[in-house]
Amino acid sequence: MTGAQVVLDGRAVLRGTDLAVTPGEVVAVTGANGSGKSTLVRALLGLVPLTAGQTLLYGSPPARFRQWHRVGYVPQRLAVGGGVPATVSEIVTSGRVARQRRLRRTSAADREAVARALRAVDLFDRAGDPVQSLSGGQQQRVLIARALAGEPDVFVMDEPMAGVDAESQRLLAGTLAALAEEGRTVVLVLHESGPLAPVLTRRVVVRDGRAEDADGVAGAAAIGRSGEGAEGGIVDELSGRPGENAGNGQALTPVRGRP
Repeated sequence: MTGAQVVLDGRAVLRGTDLAVTPGEVVAVTGANGSGKSTLVRALLGLVPLTAGQTLLYGSPPARFRQWHRVGYVPQRLAVGGGVPATVSEIVTSGRVARQRRLRRTSAADREAVARALRAVDLFDRAGDPVQSLSGGQQQRVLIARALAGEPDVFVMDEPMAGVDAESQRLLAGTLAALAEEGRTVVLVLHESGPLAPVLTRRVVVRDGRAEDADGVAGAAAIGRSGEGAEGGIVDELSGRPGENAGNGQALTPVRGRP
């Protein structure tokens, strides 16, 4: 993300924001309420259109990025609508969609990935339960499991600690520690670091519509290395992956990551 500007309802939320994330980092995006933390990560994924500036995912703007299996998105809350209630397993299995070919049935590898993800968030025994029957903290863990099931390179989490109990916070901290050990890249919006502090490699503060490292040094915004990726779109609330209609096609200046 370079020089990113976002205007919502006539109010400038981001004002020339720069942010760079390189492979293997665990970056916390912090700031006061209403500072634009969530807008920043959503704009980075192409979920919020830029009025100016650029953003890249592995070298491509969100509107042309196709390798969405490399990105796992965890929104603030699970959208639970009417109709036939979805089970925990069905929600988590939807995280495999980006890795599946059209009309392909769920494979043994898919089932194994879903089982691993459910065990990682301690919800394996609730796999067959309607997601509506879970607590808020457990529903947040379902969203995290959905992202884990997709086995992405990058995890983007929007306030995963908000409104969850101490047990869920502990499990999330353990999950992030395991991801960090595997060299995965994590960007997460936080109000405070709490139990995640030992896992973080960097903290970015959003204030006055701009992002700065905690030491006051501004970044430059993109994920991954330049020259990688293709087309893409918005994140679907069920599958947690982009569709084909998001982003404004604006590209960010490439930021070179570690090999």
